[in-house]
Amino acid sequence: MADFDPERFEEEKYRDYFPQLQRAYRDAFETMNDEYDSELVHAIDQQLLNESEPFFEDGAFRVELPEEPAERVTAVVVDDGKLEATVDRYVAELEASLARVFGVDADEPKA
Repeated sequence: MADFDPERFEEEKYRDYFPQLQRAYRDAFETMNDEYDSELVHAIDQQLLNESEPFFEDGAFRVELPEEPAERVTAVVVDDGKLEATVDRYVAELEASLARVFGVDADEPKA
């Protein structure tokens, strides 16, 4: 496991940090799946987060979603408000999971 280097993360994340990224995404999925509708969580995971991009900026992780997220989630029928709230919660969980896996304290900027 490579030690986390914020300056290398952007260029090397899929080469040097892929196992940690997988673990963070899996941990966030498991947490969300335990707390929310599993069909909705699975649809968000497979149809939206599969094309998300994690970034490390200003000492914290940020997950960027692809454009038009509501239009990408087609595997379940859900109203826009519930979808948006669940996606927002999922992204927050994912960002927290990334911080935990990489040992980054979001309250103490490291960059």
